[in-house]
Amino acid sequence: MTQSILIIDDEEPIRDAFELALEDEPYIVVTCSNGREGLLEFEKNQPALVLLDLKMPEMDGVEVLRNIREANTEVPVYIVTAFQTEFMDDLKAAANEGLTFELAAKPLTDEEIRTIVGEALS
Repeated sequence: MTQSILIIDDEEPIRDAFELALEDEPYIVVTCSNGREGLLEFEKNQPALVLLDLKMPEMDGVEVLRNIREANTEVPVYIVTAFQTEFMDDLKAAANEGLTFELAAKPLTDEEIRTIVGEALS
C-alpha cells in the first residue's frame, strides 16, 4: 500500500515545491491550504506523515499539532517553518505538553525534503 503525506501550508508555492520534490517518489501527496482543511483531511485519510507550517491564518501550526496528537500520537509530524524563533515559546510549550514533532527550517531543498520524508517513513 502506498503511503500518503499530508502537507499543510497556506502558501501555494511552498505546497507546489513539496509536490515537485516528491513527484517521482512512491507516495500519495495531499496538500491543504489551512489548518482546518488539513485536520479534516488528516481525520479522513490518516496519512503516514504530516509536513506542517507554523504561521497560518485562522489556526496556527501548534494548534493543528495539538489536534493531530489528540487523534494520533504515532504519525510523524514535521513542522516546517521560517518562523521558528517567533514561535519558540509555543513550540517549547507544545514539547512540554508531550506533543512530539520534528522541526525543519524553510527553505528546504528538494533533496532535504526527500531525506526528511525518507527517514520519517522508513
